[in-house]
This record gives sequence, C-alpha cells and structure tokens, in this order.
Amino acid sequence: MTATTSAAAGAEQAPRPPAGGALRPHAEQDFAAELAALAAADDRPRPPRWKLSPWAVATYLLGGTLPDGTAVTPKYVGPRRIVEVAVTTLATDRALLLLGVPGTAKTWVSEHLAAAVSGDSTLLVQGTAGTPEEAIRYGWNYAQLLTHGPTREALVPSPVMRAMAEGRLARVEELTRIPADVQDTLITILSEKTLPIPELGTEQQAVRGFNLIATANDRDRGVNDLSSALRRRFNTVVLPLPASAEEEVEIVARRVAQLGRALDLPAAPRGADEIRRVVTVFRELRAGITEDGRTKLKSPSGTLSTAEAISVVTSGLALAAHFGDGVLRAGDIAAGILGAVVRDPAADRLIWQEYLETVVREREGWKDFYRACREVTS
Repeated sequence: MTATTSAAAGAEQAPRPPAGGALRPHAEQDFAAELAALAAADDRPRPPRWKLSPWAVATYLLGGTLPDGTAVTPKYVGPRRIVEVAVTTLATDRALLLLGVPGTAKTWVSEHLAAAVSGDSTLLVQGTAGTPEEAIRYGWNYAQLLTHGPTREALVPSPVMRAMAEGRLARVEELTRIPADVQDTLITILSEKTLPIPELGTEQQAVRGFNLIATANDRDRGVNDLSSALRRRFNTVVLPLPASAEEEVEIVARRVAQLGRALDLPAAPRGADEIRRVVTVFRELRAGITEDGRTKLKSPSGTLSTAEAISVVTSGLALAAHFGDGVLRAGDIAAGILGAVVRDPAADRLIWQEYLETVVREREGWKDFYRACREVTS
C-alpha cells in the first residue's frame, strides 16, 4: 500500500463518535462545537490537509469571539506570540518542540494543536525510559508474521507512521525520557520525511500535512539529552510559567471548572478566594520571596506548578462536595497543599513550617487557612 493510498483511506474514514460518558474526552470531542464554528467562519488559506487556517488554530487556542457571536474559550493563557510561532512552525517542514518546566501546559497545548490542525489528537507516543523503537517506527503482528512472513498486512504501524500516511500531526510526549538511540529514530523521519521498511524493501513517505509535536521537560535535562542532529530538526518553543498571579488564577479557575463539570462536582461560591490562596502560596515558595518583596523564603524541592495547583483545588472541591457542605474552604485545600509542598519529609517540612509561621500566620484574612494548615501539618 502506497503512502497516497494510505492517506486516501485515512481521509475516507468516518469521524470518531463522541465518547459518551468518557472521563476525559479528547480535545476534538470536548470542543467539537467550537471547532465546527471556527471551520464555518474560517475563510483564510489552509495548509494541505489542515482542518483550520493558522489564524483559526491560534484563535482556537487563545480564545475570541467569532463574527456570528460564538465565543471561543481560551485553551492557553499566555503570550500570543508563543502560540503564533508554534502554529507557524507546524505549517512548515520543521517539527515543533514544546519545552518548559512541569505544569506549563505543554501536553495541553500539544493536544489542542493536534485537534485543531488534524481533527485528531490521538496519534500519540508516550515517552518513557522503556519506550521501544517500534513505538516510533512500526511493529509486527507476530501471528501473521510467522504464518505469511513479512507482509504489509503483518505490519503494525506506529502513531508516527500513521500520521505520515494520513498527513496528520503526530505527538511525542516527554521526548527526553526516551532512550537516546530510540530518539534518533526520528532523525530520518524529520529530515527525509520518509520511514524505510527494509523488511519489505519499501518505505512510507510522509504526505503533505504531516508534522510532529514533541514535548520535553526542563527538569529532565541530563536524563536523555537530545543529540545535536535531532535538536536541529526541531523548532523549539519555550512555554513559560504564568507571568502574573492574576493570569495563573485565571488558568487554575478555568481548568478546575472544566474538571469539576466532568466529575459532576458543584461549583464553589468561595472557590475564587481559595484558588487565589493556593496560587499565592505556590508562587511565593516557587520564587523564594513573598509577593510584597519583604520576606525571602526557602524553596521546597517540588516544582509547585500550575498543574499541581489545579490538582490541589480539584481535590479540595471533591472533599467539599462529598464530606462538606459543597463550599470550598481552607480546610479542604490544606492537605492537598501539604502534599504538594512536602516532597522531602525532612527538608521540605521545615521549609513549610517556617513559611506558615513567618508569612501565613501574620497575613491579614488568612487565619482560617493558617489554622487548617497547622492542623494537617502537626
């Protein structure tokens, strides 16, 4: 089967039905209405096999209001230029590497880019220390291989190979967790846009529309660093931590609301106050200084990322819903914050106790938070 035939077969496939009752629908399912409205309003040029134009993809990620009044919710809150550079990269022959510390929405942005560009975010390779070469190239159906020998029917394409055949975006998560020799499998794919299949004496050529998005964690530097040859094949975009407390509060509140709806958790009338407290604590400990700049702090070993703040607040909402009165209070988030901050039981516990006594105890309006944190820390 040639690349052209594979691409045609992929194009003729019926769209996947919505995952009814799915705990976490794919982006293209969860935001299908927004994607359809953008496609209908999008009259700008689209690269080959793109579902939307680059302008519409950026609008989908950053949010906005369409001419017909449809509101597009922001999927990423941050500098617009970062999204524009990422989208433009995908429209060229360069692959995209999203780099950043944990919790900067690399996976989230990668998924939504694939959903908007290809209408399919599921062509995914999850990088781990045990990711084999077959996860990027191809494998074999050994029952057919033993019966009929190496044939195209016995070949099991990887998500990357499928993306090449169908002209879609492939995603590789945590690239620097993958062993170096497996990483380098991507070099020929990204430079020559072809995947040799020596067992069949043929190759899979990438059709127009194919590209690859990879994510990598700043904290994983030195684990499996990318070779210079592979790094040259990527255009690197660094996703920063939220620039301001207001921006981070908005991100956490928006994502917690989405998760709350998916989990059927009640909205919390006082949720905004507690979210701001969690974000303030995380930002101060992360930066090593209080917001007013008066007190220097020791930073714990954890990352205290935005993603962890979302987890703390979501867990607090679940506690309030199932074991409280449905209102998010300081006691509901205290245990979650302790678990996020104290990763090293010896050193981090002392840092947390010092922060409670020197900062939280003296902060106006935070007495209930101080008491709740002291209760779970003792």
